[in-house]
Amino acid sequence: MTHGLSHLPTPPAIDGSTALQETESFWRGWSGRCSYAGPWREPLERSLLTLKALTYAETGGIVAAPTTSLPEQLGGERNWDYRYCWLRDATFTLMALVSAGYRDEAKAWGQWLRRTVAGSPHQLQIMYGLSGERQLIEWEVPWLPGYRGAAPVRVGNAASAQLQLDVYGELIDAIYQGRALGLAPVGSGWALQQKLIEHLQQIWEQPDEGIWEVRGGRRHFTFSKIMAWVALDRTVRDAERFKFQAPLDSWRKLRDRMHATICGLGFDSERNTFTQSFGSSELDASLLLIPLVGFLSADDQRVRGTVAAIERELMIDGLVLRYRTKAEIDGLAPGEGVFLPCSFWLANNYKLQHRDAEACALFERLLSLRNDVGLLAEEYDPHARRQLGNFPQAFSHLALIGTALSLHDVGPAQQRGQGAKPAS
Repeated sequence: MTHGLSHLPTPPAIDGSTALQETESFWRGWSGRCSYAGPWREPLERSLLTLKALTYAETGGIVAAPTTSLPEQLGGERNWDYRYCWLRDATFTLMALVSAGYRDEAKAWGQWLRRTVAGSPHQLQIMYGLSGERQLIEWEVPWLPGYRGAAPVRVGNAASAQLQLDVYGELIDAIYQGRALGLAPVGSGWALQQKLIEHLQQIWEQPDEGIWEVRGGRRHFTFSKIMAWVALDRTVRDAERFKFQAPLDSWRKLRDRMHATICGLGFDSERNTFTQSFGSSELDASLLLIPLVGFLSADDQRVRGTVAAIERELMIDGLVLRYRTKAEIDGLAPGEGVFLPCSFWLANNYKLQHRDAEACALFERLLSLRNDVGLLAEEYDPHARRQLGNFPQAFSHLALIGTALSLHDVGPAQQRGQGAKPAS
């Protein structure tokens, strides 16, 4: 079969046998560049291939998934369009690609980031199209029944217009890591970074929709504030290291104030755990990222307490829920599967806490959930024993790569966590 635009001459016929050989040669050559030599090379290589296949070669953009409206709850309404590029994936993508030996792909992703977010900081979006498109208007397709009756089917994603403070931290951390890894000139992006920080100084104390893109109203989500702190922390570090001209005294004071505010308002001292939002009693698995992004060290008693609380209250059949879904939190009917990246994050915490046997056991359990060709969706239903959500999911495969590398002591969990606040 040949495809072409109707107003152009008919494309030349393809020799199927030659095309197949060329395709196989390309993918074998590409996968052969993988520099990881640890015990989980096969699943890591499969995940890298998946990320490459989710990449638009012309721009370097990587979609979260190639599908829309595959439900997070069978027969439910948690059906979203994931055919876009999320800034939230930025740092883990860069570090996973570089750590596995794929600098060219990491550089292309970094270039996509800088091109796409250029402009006024207040216009920053949490996701974009493959070529940097900003208009991602969400609409429903009533004439399609949806996967196994899960409705509505959606095109576009209204979350693109949400305020999600954590993406500022992800974006700036990606710029920071790109400098450290030599993926861009040292001064590249510094003017943009300063503007982003100036804007973040004005908005970081506002409530937002958070990492899970809730549709139940804005809150002071703890993880959002933590990533705002990450943005300040990485910017201060770069200014110190590269002698950039910057108001370092005021930035350091703000960074310290952010940290104290988060530890004061986002932590439940009676239960010894960080909570989903300031003043809330709810837990949230995004808080497993606290030591992975360097906010506190993994052996801090507050981190250990948070991990223990999540083990008690957010685990089903040994796997981790994002949070306990309630309409008043996310604006939707309750119920969804376990969120696979969160379980990978827990394995990273086990590794950082020197619970190596538990880390490896959980990682092997997660690998067993892959389908017959090694692919993962966004979520998993431990009762129906099947995958849920859009598929294949870049976020899940990024988490798999990062965890495999971390278990081998060369992953993002160790690298991003450097410089974390010491245990107290």
